[in-house]
Amino acid sequence: MYEVRIHSRGGQGGVTAAKLLALAAFRDGKHATACPFYGAERRGAPVVSFVRIDDEPIKVYSQIHEPDLVIVLDASIMDVVDVLEGLKEGGTVLLNSAHPVDGCRGTCYHVDLTGIALAQNLVVAGSPILNTPVLGALAKMGVITLPSALQAIREMFDDERNVKAAVAAYEELKV
Repeated sequence: MYEVRIHSRGGQGGVTAAKLLALAAFRDGKHATACPFYGAERRGAPVVSFVRIDDEPIKVYSQIHEPDLVIVLDASIMDVVDVLEGLKEGGTVLLNSAHPVDGCRGTCYHVDLTGIALAQNLVVAGSPILNTPVLGALAKMGVITLPSALQAIREMFDDERNVKAAVAAYEELKV
């Protein structure tokens, strides 16, 4: 089973990113679940979402404490939360950053999701929406396929700017 933990702030699209990732994995023929974990947080508060992907039906619906992949949609969360806690040996990290971030362990990828979202004017209530561009990065990493990522995006959103953002992240991802 491949387990993903997504760290974001309320309003950035982390919960929707988890749903999109699960849907794209399903379109790839996998079993997948998405589960957010948040309380009465407000926009801007840290939020954690979890995704499990497997070839077999998934019977576990709990938080993920030892992820294979950690996604950080807001690097400032790293000052508040130990986002790498429990990351499996040889695990992978995807950071929303134009540049590599110090202190990363495992295989570390980075892409400027915020810049991509702003370039496509994917903004709600003043916050860049990062859920669709992150799917493109995940496709480039091989977590899902790009056709399934784009299909999932189109199933949830009518606006082609979301597809353009995903393709841009796919093209701009760096190790």
